Amino acid sequence: MFDFLADSARDRAVLCGGKRSRREFLQVGALSALGLSWPQYLQAAESGLVKPGHEKRSCIMIFNLGGPSHLDLWDMKPEAPSEIRGPFKPIRTKSDAFEISELLPLHAKIADKFSLVRSCHHDGAAVHDAGWQMMQTGRRFTGGVQTPHAGAVASYLLGRRTDLPPFVVLPQLMGRGGGNLPNGQAGGFLGKAHDPFALMADPSQKDFRVPDLLPPDQIGAARLDRRRKMRDIVDGAVKDFEASEDARLLNENFASAFRMMTSEQARSAFDLTKEPQSVRDRYGMNRFGQCCLLARRLVENGVRFVTINTFLTVFDEITWDIHGSKPFTSIEGMKDIVCPMYDQAYSALIEDLDQRGLLGDTLVANLAEFGRTPKVNPAGGRDHWPSCFTTYFAGGGVKGGRVIGASDPIGGFPAERPVGPGDIVATVFHSLGLDHAAQLPGPGNRPFSLTDLGTEPIRELFA
Repeated sequence: MFDFLADSARDRAVLCGGKRSRREFLQVGALSALGLSWPQYLQAAESGLVKPGHEKRSCIMIFNLGGPSHLDLWDMKPEAPSEIRGPFKPIRTKSDAFEISELLPLHAKIADKFSLVRSCHHDGAAVHDAGWQMMQTGRRFTGGVQTPHAGAVASYLLGRRTDLPPFVVLPQLMGRGGGNLPNGQAGGFLGKAHDPFALMADPSQKDFRVPDLLPPDQIGAARLDRRRKMRDIVDGAVKDFEASEDARLLNENFASAFRMMTSEQARSAFDLTKEPQSVRDRYGMNRFGQCCLLARRLVENGVRFVTINTFLTVFDEITWDIHGSKPFTSIEGMKDIVCPMYDQAYSALIEDLDQRGLLGDTLVANLAEFGRTPKVNPAGGRDHWPSCFTTYFAGGGVKGGRVIGASDPIGGFPAERPVGPGDIVATVFHSLGLDHAAQLPGPGNRPFSLTDLGTEPIRELFA
């Protein structure tokens, strides 16, 4: 259990092994207005928050924005009528437990490294951003309350390991999804201190570099001076505030940001030119491929949580959103463009992590907002379908080559072991060594945990 859980009377909180009053706990909540929190200051390594043997764990969440067709990729129904099974054939894999689509031949070669969960579902609206929220946070946003992304929770509970931020999104935050809803990639009620560091650049471009991590001589003296003056303002605050815990935390927050900006380690981690061209080519010289390579470099350098958005929006680019006709992706677009790029990068990432001895401590979670309709539509594509879809996991303690759950004969609904968004997020926490029952200070400082939603990790993945 974590050290800062509210007890049953909810009038005290345990912080860093000692008791503090509820009044102090509420005062800590006020720090969110400054973008700060206690756990950022109370280092997790000193508090024993991580289960023994999990101290080095990280997570790479690949979010397949657009909603891939489970029926055409991971949960094929070759015996179903043609309007259900679609145009593609299953192929054998390195796992005796399952076959997958001929569109993913490189996945097939490493199928002993990952396991499928074929019984995912949620009851949210069949719009992209509703699914983005649920699958990355574990719940639907209601009443104006935004639940934090799983990476933000890891940031809150565990803090940073190095000069690099604990939670990074590549290449940038999700764009429009059609529902005009928050996308779930933020700190939510934990505060902006736990928003991700978003790259905001395409790492496949020749001139790629991260502006905020440029060496000081390229940032410019004026800009550095402005940042130092911001710290001077804090240092010159009123004496009462200077003496307070809040001031110390605020000053440390500025120092932390400044340290990352000028850190040689941070610049090196983001510098893809340090990789041999053969390695970059193995991942694919495209945005997604280079994001996967960058994710490997980041976890190798101590970043706890990296989310990769396979695509940025369902508009104006070919994505997994295969409605079949313009402006959306056709079935041919998925076959000829999306799948080859995705197959290459994912297989490269898993093999690279494995060869470097990192896979055992790095969970790679492949998620999506929903699946696609069992029946092929008149345009030859498939439409949104949150009632059943597939996710899959590798590394981070997961046993590969397995299938958890099953869908019905047409892939329309879970038939065995239904899995919801909260179960997915709890599984990520379980891999990281965190207790999904840990209570966070939710809206209004009311305790919140995933067990409030009746969720449990998918323990069969680890058994």
